[in-house]
Amino acid sequence: MQSPPDVAARPAIHAESLTLELGNTGSPVPILKGIDLVVPEGQTVALLGPSGSGKSSLMAVLSGLERASSGRLDVAGEDFSGLSEDALARARRGRIGIVLQAFHLLPTMTATENVATPLELAGEGDAFTRARAELEAVGLGHRLDHYPMQLSGGEQQRVAIARALAPRPPLLFADEPTGNLDSATGAQVIDLLFGRRAETGATLFLITHDPSLAEKCERVLELADGQIVSDSLNG
Repeated sequence: MQSPPDVAARPAIHAESLTLELGNTGSPVPILKGIDLVVPEGQTVALLGPSGSGKSSLMAVLSGLERASSGRLDVAGEDFSGLSEDALARARRGRIGIVLQAFHLLPTMTATENVATPLELAGEGDAFTRARAELEAVGLGHRLDHYPMQLSGGEQQRVAIARALAPRPPLLFADEPTGNLDSATGAQVIDLLFGRRAETGATLFLITHDPSLAEKCERVLELADGQIVSDSLNG
């Protein structure tokens, strides 16, 4: 396992005094309460915490899906602080891959089209060639022209992983990626996720409620009531 983070290394994530408040301005509800976090490039990090602790909200802010209310945030070499929603969307492109519990595949597109479309939107010229290669890498070379409804849950999540990693983002977020899968299929998907992450060298930020899954990561954070209450390395 990796040694404690090297403060001299370039961080994939650097958050200072990060807060998130939701609701109207008259009575905002605090969700994140002063998050300080540095994640070095290439590290695998698990985030644990009870329901309602703010795990998904933290991932949303760190991945640029949600704007922080205050604080400073640098992600994959880009200052996310104060960016508009449109600017955050542009900043995410090519830097961040996201795998969610729900697969979010477009039902009218084949597996290849689901993976290729984000590449095309990013201006990649060989989008379909790369999409097919990514699907073959996750064991779906025989499902290239299948639609999501023709795929099992595990196969759909494999497509989602291929889609997230196809642009070769330096940072990968996964929020309960096995939540909709049975235990055997979930274990296969996790092995695939970690294997592909190792091959690409991406930093992995994994939200899970499963301590045994957290043990697969180099570092474990625990969140409670919108604050990081524990930060340890697996050894």
